[in-house]
Amino acid sequence: MTAPPLVIVAGNPNTGKTTLYNRLTGARQKVGNYPGITVDRHEGRATLPGGTPVRLADVPGCYSLSARSAEEQVALQAVCGLPPNEAPAAVIVVVDSTQLLRNLYLVLQLLETHVPVVVALNMIDRLEASGQRVDARALERALGVPVVPVSASKGEGVAELERVLEGVLADPSRALPGPRWVTEDGVLQADVDAVADALPASWRPDQADRRQALALWAILSIDEQDELEGVPDELRRRVLARRRLATAAGRDLDQEIVAGRYQWIDAYAATFLHCTGPACSTSEKVDTVLLHPLWGFVIFLGLMFLVFQSLFSWSAPAISLIERTFDLLGGQAERLLGKGIAGDFVTHGLIAGVGSVLVFLPQILLLFLFVAIMEDSGYLARVAFLMDRIMRLLGLHGRAFVPMLSGFACAVPAILATRTMERRRDRLLTMMVVPLMTCSARLPVYTLVIAALFPARKVLGFLPLQGLLMAGLYVFGTLAALTCAGVLSRTVLRGPRVPLILELPPYRWPHPGGVLRVMWEKSRVFLLEAGTVILACTIVLWFLLSFPRQAPGAAEFEARRMAAGNDSELVAQIDHEEAGALLRASYGGRLGRAIEPVLEPLGFDWKIGIGLLGSFAAREVFIATMGVVYGVGSDVDEGSVTLRERIHRETRANGQPLYTPLVGLSLLIFFALAAQCMSTLAAVKRETAGWRWPLFLFGYMTSLAWIASFAIYQGGRLLGFS
Repeated sequence: MTAPPLVIVAGNPNTGKTTLYNRLTGARQKVGNYPGITVDRHEGRATLPGGTPVRLADVPGCYSLSARSAEEQVALQAVCGLPPNEAPAAVIVVVDSTQLLRNLYLVLQLLETHVPVVVALNMIDRLEASGQRVDARALERALGVPVVPVSASKGEGVAELERVLEGVLADPSRALPGPRWVTEDGVLQADVDAVADALPASWRPDQADRRQALALWAILSIDEQDELEGVPDELRRRVLARRRLATAAGRDLDQEIVAGRYQWIDAYAATFLHCTGPACSTSEKVDTVLLHPLWGFVIFLGLMFLVFQSLFSWSAPAISLIERTFDLLGGQAERLLGKGIAGDFVTHGLIAGVGSVLVFLPQILLLFLFVAIMEDSGYLARVAFLMDRIMRLLGLHGRAFVPMLSGFACAVPAILATRTMERRRDRLLTMMVVPLMTCSARLPVYTLVIAALFPARKVLGFLPLQGLLMAGLYVFGTLAALTCAGVLSRTVLRGPRVPLILELPPYRWPHPGGVLRVMWEKSRVFLLEAGTVILACTIVLWFLLSFPRQAPGAAEFEARRMAAGNDSELVAQIDHEEAGALLRASYGGRLGRAIEPVLEPLGFDWKIGIGLLGSFAAREVFIATMGVVYGVGSDVDEGSVTLRERIHRETRANGQPLYTPLVGLSLLIFFALAAQCMSTLAAVKRETAGWRWPLFLFGYMTSLAWIASFAIYQGGRLLGFS
């Protein structure tokens, strides 16, 4: 049996493309990746009115088929059916009717590919409010392909679109364009022909229109600084040679090609687009405020403060519920299975591991709720534009700011949010610095160390020292992230400063179904992929801290328990002390002693080493690990006075305090910079499809943390501080 014909759904971002795709496919869809690249591919099935089954694929939104990065190749490869993609039977290009002229550039490029095209003129219900009127029949005559007015959000015109698509699949010739609109310039045509001769046979350049389309794409996309993958060497050499010839002749190939398409749009626009309202749309009026150099920043900071607070406060009840649920499950498992190895594995390995994964879910859902609302409403594009002036100084553009900001809550959803950035280099650079932002998991550690080692006194008579330290750590993390972004953009991830080019879509109400779908898909990816790595690492950590099972002096602990009789408090204290002895004798404890020589120059001993090993599962685990080390139990938090007192009173063999304010400052700096979070590394691994960048992230952040802590501790000692 032959597979149903493949239909591609393409369009600019924010045109309602995904909403229309969901209308056509319903729930019959699956999500995967495009071949060889970590970009989501949505494919679903539909049955047209005449009974024709079709497969529909939703390609990433793009403003043109010209590409300078590997990810931007996806749309062209899907539309043209370049290997390893299947050649589509037709393309539905979704156009925002309220932004018709800007959308038509992509339409013209699609028509050049000699693939049957159907234009879905979307958002017709919003035309009146925009002060415009589009003559769909006149547009159809100008383009030479079917044009169907639709409203994807309301379902209007979708049935007609399905009928037209079915007719095109039966007779593709009715959806193939007639005119040419690039240029009749003989000099440019010579460049196009020369590049077309270098196209590989596997790209099937057997039709004149297809050959020209692929050659035009190659000329606009290939240069000395592109990130394209899989481009044949001969094609690359030919394009670069024609570029050098054009430059020597004082010509701009890019401008010549782009100008030809816009000249056609300008020439025909008056035949199908009519303005019936004021020239200044509502969106443009709002933009005078939201994009204002001063008030735009004030409003944006206010909104970001709301988002930032929400990620903390709104997710707190759900996080607490998850934690209580898994504590209850762990307690039930411990009662049913006892305190043997099986019960310990299920309680502290499996159940605790699954809980450590799910505890991030509320923040991930909230983050993508806000991101989806801002993107669907058109505001996220304004944020990128507003912040571009600052971020480009660091080798990035404005889109990097939103993931970095969300890193204050948690680096995991922040790394997932880098998908809003088109260039792979920009996403990598952002992912490499997001973990330096002070996430909420560092807060309990900061609270414990500051409360235990720094006195509650005033600075300058009125500023609280402890509060200043806490605020300073947040500022320090932000400055570290920005500094590292600037350094990495000029070294490891060096690349050209690509200008931020984006369309500012009109403001609109977010579509609830689309927002919920984004939240579901992103959280599902995290749970199924990143979650498995986190769970595996948690189990390994449990093993290291739980074996061998026999504590030194086990007989002595048992004798003390027998002597304690019914004194429950004393028995509990003996149990805690035995747990600490078990931990010190465990493989993890031995490893802590083994790495002590590396940590000693920072002012740390083997006990902190164990805490650092435990914090690799999650930074806040440092507190529970230290609680076990000091025999006060693992059910402690940053507010535990007992743990604070034990840390404060701990002494060295010579009787001097082990933990001093200088040691505390060194520890705080280490936690501010080190990559002590395996869930972050798992998220980076998922997004980069390999271990190269997670290992680089772990290596450079840990090295930076060690060097900074060394400088703080040893420099403080030289200055006479303790």
